[in-house]
Amino acid sequence: MTKPPMLTAQQALDHLLSHAKAVSKIERVPTQVALGRVLAEDVNSLVDVPPLDNTSMDGYAVRIADATTPGQMLKIVQRIPAGSVGVQIEPGTAARIFTGAPVPQGADAVVMQEDCTVLEDQIDQVQINITPSSGQWIRRKGEDLTAGKTALVAGIFLRPQELGVAASAGLTHLNVKRRLRVAAFFTGDELALPGEPLKPGGIYNSNRDTLLACLKSLGCDATDLGIVPDRLDATRQALRQASKDHDLIITSGGVSVGEEDHIKPAVTAEGRLDLWQIAIKPGKPLAFGAVRKSEKLEDGEAWFIGLPGNPVSSFVTFLLFVRPFILKLQGRDAIAPQSYLMRADFDWLKADRRNEFLRVKINSQGGLDLFPNQSSGVLTSASWGDGLIDCPPSQAIKAGDLVKYIPFSALLS
Repeated sequence: MTKPPMLTAQQALDHLLSHAKAVSKIERVPTQVALGRVLAEDVNSLVDVPPLDNTSMDGYAVRIADATTPGQMLKIVQRIPAGSVGVQIEPGTAARIFTGAPVPQGADAVVMQEDCTVLEDQIDQVQINITPSSGQWIRRKGEDLTAGKTALVAGIFLRPQELGVAASAGLTHLNVKRRLRVAAFFTGDELALPGEPLKPGGIYNSNRDTLLACLKSLGCDATDLGIVPDRLDATRQALRQASKDHDLIITSGGVSVGEEDHIKPAVTAEGRLDLWQIAIKPGKPLAFGAVRKSEKLEDGEAWFIGLPGNPVSSFVTFLLFVRPFILKLQGRDAIAPQSYLMRADFDWLKADRRNEFLRVKINSQGGLDLFPNQSSGVLTSASWGDGLIDCPPSQAIKAGDLVKYIPFSALLS
């Protein structure tokens, strides 16, 4: 029997995304606790930001008509700190002004204090040592945000800077998508948790901490269901438990077709499953399907994605496939990670027929260095590196070639 051809990474991703539909429930939360949420609706600014023309420098507010030549002396008639409002500037006068303070009416430039001189015997006068230009060091009313105009758009992931924008717009609360609920469990009788004694042939479970941290970095509510014994009944029970209160179930390990790989029959019994071979390295096996929440069809399903067990394979396939699937379920507007063309400072001459994702790090010369051991079991390659090279099938890399670089920072947010 001829094996079906392996899917490309793009074919697998397209298939996943074609099934993902954003959660519909919206929650209203205080702006201060909205970090890591997805904005559900456009929000408009309640105010102009800034509310008045203000200065971006400590200095003197002047009329440029009074300072057409360097060395002009002007009388200081007022002092305007931030939080107060001055009076109109009259011809031949200047206002001492501090960063953030509103520019008084009549002034059309601010001269920073480094370009001015106040003589000890003439402290009520300032010498303007330059010829200012119109609007110099003035931030205009509403140049950041305009009252009634969109401040933030639906679908964005709320980072600290977005919360700052919301606060500057006067918004105390935001409507956000509810957090995605994801359950994770891990199969393999060889696995142990850090702190437990290792039995002969045992290893510590690194995928647990890696994948749960990945889920949290994406703003998910992650539930750790621990290590499940390599038995069909135990795997089915874990799936039933996970499906009840979660949108997505993620596992690592057990997605091959060996006698001890129980994911395929367990998910098939509890729902439905496709088992794919994907033409990528590291990675290759990926399981996708759904698990019934109960025997009643109207109760719906939880999505299921089974990742390979090798730690680098599990991490990379999460970034390439689970992350965009989650982002679409969250209702995010931007799914594809940013990538850049960068110079390879190494040779990679053993081209593979699969699409390879190599762990690399930016060096001080602005090029990319390759971790020497690209084995799927060497997780330190991902810790050492700061991103991946997306190397097309059957393509060798020579030092000096431009390659597609995807930073981890773009894949974990």
